Amino acid sequence: MGDWIGLAVIGFIVLSGVLFLWWLSKPYDISLEEFEKRAAEAPSLLSAGFVGLQKILDPATAKAVAAQEDLKQGRYDKKQAKGDGDEAGNGEEQEAGAGGSRQ
Repeated sequence: MGDWIGLAVIGFIVLSGVLFLWWLSKPYDISLEEFEKRAAEAPSLLSAGFVGLQKILDPATAKAVAAQEDLKQGRYDKKQAKGDGDEAGNGEEQEAGAGGSRQ
């Protein structure tokens, strides 16, 4: 008799778990505005955890995250926005000849 009671308890636990997962996976109606609001909110806990872990493993990530937050808020380096100028030659045209010198 004790075996049947134990088997019934185990069966009840398994059945309860399956019913809970079925209830949890049922879709629900959500408006487009509410979906966009939730998507625009702060990142999920899992995403935040990965960013924190990456900050620990790679110290340069902290600077990158800070730069991304600045860009989202509209702050950025004005010189960088205008451009740093010409990289090679500083605006002077150079002709490449056979000798490599300009005359």
